[in-house]
Amino acid sequence: MQPVASEGPRILGALSSADGRGVVHLQERLAASIDEVWSAITDPSRLARWHSQVAGDLRPGGEFRIFVEADDWEGTGRVVRCEPPQRLSVTSRESEESWRRGRGAAPFDSVLEVRLEADGDGTTIMVEVRGLPLEALAAYGAGWQIHVENLAGHLAGRDRGDTEARWGVLIPAYEALAAGLG
Repeated sequence: MQPVASEGPRILGALSSADGRGVVHLQERLAASIDEVWSAITDPSRLARWHSQVAGDLRPGGEFRIFVEADDWEGTGRVVRCEPPQRLSVTSRESEESWRRGRGAAPFDSVLEVRLEADGDGTTIMVEVRGLPLEALAAYGAGWQIHVENLAGHLAGRDRGDTEARWGVLIPAYEALAAGLG
């Protein structure tokens, strides 16, 4: 994992590979308590304000449907682990219909793990997404950074940012990170 030069945009993530699949690692300090961050990532009504619509059984072992409006992405998932307010792990897979209307990689299984640590009057969030296609790893890195930034904005009382504009700023830096893996 290599950082991007400081003259570019602030990059929260690092990219790596494991077993031939891509991994995105992100870390950020959020200006909110651990309980507030936990609520923002697990309460479906709050999650819909900054990331996605989720419906289904959100208990460990439960299955759910997810729709990420900013990406026009929909799929299914399963809660693997839920340890309030410190750790959440879910699997997800894009639906065939969503993939057909999009531009991304063919459907694949991924694992999202979120860890939270109280940090004074704030919280450090660590996000790891595994199982990603290597050829699209830069896109997933930029996308997940935008999601973490949207979470920070939500916690600060702001609306989602301009995803397309932010994408244009972040993707070159993540492409440089991904090139270092080949």
